[in-house]
Amino acid sequence: MSRYERWGALLELLAREGRLEVEEAAEALDVSAATIRRDLDQLAQQQMLTRTRGGAVAHSVSYDLPLRYKTARRASEKQRIAVAAAALVQPGQTVGLNGGTTMTEVARALVTRADLHADGDATSLTVVTNALNIAGELAVRRHVKIVVTGGVARPQSYELIGPLATGILREVALDVAMLGVDAVDVEHGASAHHEGEASINQLMAAGADRVIVAADSSKLGRRAFARICPVDAIDTLVTDAAAPDAVVARFTEAGVRVVRV
Repeated sequence: MSRYERWGALLELLAREGRLEVEEAAEALDVSAATIRRDLDQLAQQQMLTRTRGGAVAHSVSYDLPLRYKTARRASEKQRIAVAAAALVQPGQTVGLNGGTTMTEVARALVTRADLHADGDATSLTVVTNALNIAGELAVRRHVKIVVTGGVARPQSYELIGPLATGILREVALDVAMLGVDAVDVEHGASAHHEGEASINQLMAAGADRVIVAADSSKLGRRAFARICPVDAIDTLVTDAAAPDAVVARFTEAGVRVVRV
């Protein structure tokens, strides 16, 4: 287990339990107590938690883990989901991408599709995004036109939010809005932990002919704080093979096409 994987696991334990002791964390992660103490000290220096005698207590940010700590979680599932989601985009389309680890993988899958590589300097795909990391990766691809919203950057997700971002999205039309979400269920629809991110995602969905939600099975049947869109606004849900049949059936009955990979 790498350092970032360990840190992510510790922050998840803290988010769930609220308090963590060094010995129980060492046992849970199968590492030494000295390693856990060092990890907790480093996370405390980054203000990700509050150090206590013998352990740590949760800092509020632990409930919304920074992107760099999420990268290794369900990595294989996210890569399969990304390839399947990217396959739903047609050459020449305008695609909205929000931020997060799954959307980062979708962006990578899109730009490596051979049929989306135009000859010469021609553009074969237009991507509208509020994610700085995605824009940075795609900016060097000559066949992709990148449109980046303005806004204030959230360090947790590298996403731009606020009025400067919403102003751009109100002026563009999308063929496809490809959304990574924190949770999605039939009753509440798609949702996010942060209301600012949800607001941007709402505009992407509202301005698109088609909405595709890409979410691993751990996010299905759950709700997060801020609603993005109702389930009837979602055309396709791309998830992994571990999604329970009963949950998938409910989405299908609600009119959502479900792709499991």
